[in-house]
Amino acid sequence: MPAPSCLLALKAIPNAPRNAVAGWLGDALKVKVHAPALEGRANDELCDFLAEQLSLPRRAVTVAQGGKSRQKRVRITGLTLAEVKTRLAVQAAHPPGKL
Repeated sequence: MPAPSCLLALKAIPNAPRNAVAGWLGDALKVKVHAPALEGRANDELCDFLAEQLSLPRRAVTVAQGGKSRQKRVRITGLTLAEVKTRLAVQAAHPPGKL
């Protein structure tokens, strides 16, 4: 049986003071990343951060659409969309340093 996967809509916010899940904007997750939007650095950091937050290997998170846009679709392999939203809802409600 193939591993579950999903596409997650998100709005990336580069040049943030720190990486953080910033909540939901409609159906899109807002994610702040510290890296600048230069030469794919923000995309790489975004995927690294999401993989860490979801407890997945880095290769399980890739930018599927919107590589040069703030509006993106990220493919996540190994979890369903409901599982992703559940795991990230905790992060959005309790950002690091706020617990």
